[in-house]
Amino acid sequence: MGVLIGSKLNFSTNEAIFAKNSKKEKLNRLIDYIDYEYVDDVNTDSIVDVTVNGILENLDPHSVYIPESDYQAAADDMRGNFTGIGISFYVYQDSIAVIRTIEGGPAERAGIKPGDRILYADGKPVFGKEFDRDSISAYLKGVKNSAVSLRIKRDGETKLRDIEVRRKTVPLVSIDASYTLSKDLGYIKINRFAETTPDEFKKALKELKKEGISRLVLDLRNNPGGYISAAEEIVDEFLGDDKLILVTKNKNGDEEESFATSRGDFENGKLYVLINENSASASEIVAGALQDNDKGTIVGRRSFGKGLVQREMSLGDGSAVRLTIARYYTPTGRSIQKPYTEGKDAYYDDYEKRYKNGELESADSISVNDSLRYVTPKGKVVYGGGGIIPDIFVPKDTSMEGETIDYVSRNGTMSYFAFEYLDRHRDEFKGISQAQFIAGYLISDSVVGEFLEYVRLTESPVMFRDYKDALKKAIKANLAQQLYGNNAFEFIINENDPMIKKVFELETRPTNTSVKE
Repeated sequence: MGVLIGSKLNFSTNEAIFAKNSKKEKLNRLIDYIDYEYVDDVNTDSIVDVTVNGILENLDPHSVYIPESDYQAAADDMRGNFTGIGISFYVYQDSIAVIRTIEGGPAERAGIKPGDRILYADGKPVFGKEFDRDSISAYLKGVKNSAVSLRIKRDGETKLRDIEVRRKTVPLVSIDASYTLSKDLGYIKINRFAETTPDEFKKALKELKKEGISRLVLDLRNNPGGYISAAEEIVDEFLGDDKLILVTKNKNGDEEESFATSRGDFENGKLYVLINENSASASEIVAGALQDNDKGTIVGRRSFGKGLVQREMSLGDGSAVRLTIARYYTPTGRSIQKPYTEGKDAYYDDYEKRYKNGELESADSISVNDSLRYVTPKGKVVYGGGGIIPDIFVPKDTSMEGETIDYVSRNGTMSYFAFEYLDRHRDEFKGISQAQFIAGYLISDSVVGEFLEYVRLTESPVMFRDYKDALKKAIKANLAQQLYGNNAFEFIINENDPMIKKVFELETRPTNTSVKE
């Protein structure tokens, strides 16, 4: 009776509201009907999620829904930190296996070591087939300064260790690597543009300048983007006062311009920016602003082509939507957004299209639209319409072997192998410094064989014969990452990197030589 009366009262008294707001209220009415009248019990929350996603599917590829279950992780990633115990881990054979502790973090200070298995958190088991893996974060993350009591299984010990860890703010760094490539040439790799990126970058650049660099390689390959404000601050480090960085324009035609300030720390330094087909959004803002202001040399392959601006908006229940609210334009006035009228599948299958038309291997295969031709202040011709075209093209190894090695070295497969290998041989690496490992540790043919067996590639080992050195480098880099961190990984993986080799070629050219290729 209550449901019946409530439904009648609700639908009759709100008739005027439904009439005035038919587009907005139609969905509300439908959900109410399902809640109160549908013959079976239905989780209307899941229906709402599907509905929201369906609406956004009809907009653009970058307007997305973030359900409540995913929101915190997404927020942490863009904020650049979280509150937790400070470990990287795998769920390995039904238990939490520590890969490494964050240097100076709560777990390291409490005595947790790589290879440890976390079996209990506050007396509750966090292992076994019945354990809900999605709840791991709930045990390890928490309120700042709160404590969690852990029971640890360490290799070689029969008794469990009891360790209390007090949660602290743990950084999620966006600078993967920072080191010198030569006496005066530095290297910085940014993996995304988070709130903390400008400060991380300034710190890294300051340290490199102390080492005497006057030239810099800024690596934005595979960087999907992030906050526009962070990208603008990075650009500001390289451009002189009042140089235009970016223009954004909303649906009403209102424009906002951002300009460089006089605070840049590398305005007079020589710059190279590395990009590829996975450099997107904020990465393209950086590359486009520098290219259009004739600052530095863009090296690599055409970038992704995302020229839309999103704003995150709360939906009031812990979920949110990132909605496209503007388009952005580089200083010369070009939009680098690629078309998305054929749907999301075609939009994200663009890599396959580039692969087939040959543009990953030859700059001559890059299609440009003469109507989207622009000219920089110094006369360089640039194009809009779908990504940043580099000044210097570097082809990709598109062979099946090359693609496979590149994929397994960065997708987690080789990382899992490295963890299992270290788990069996951890004692062999005790006392070996990062410098000693990089300079002298060699990967044997037998270890390569173990890896090929691990990924079930032994049926065709001959096809990898010419790529054995590349496999050894990738295995060594993944071992280094787990032993010493991302800086060691990038240092090793970048040895003989084609784009960095191209930078060294450019360094040896006379200064008056054109760099257009």
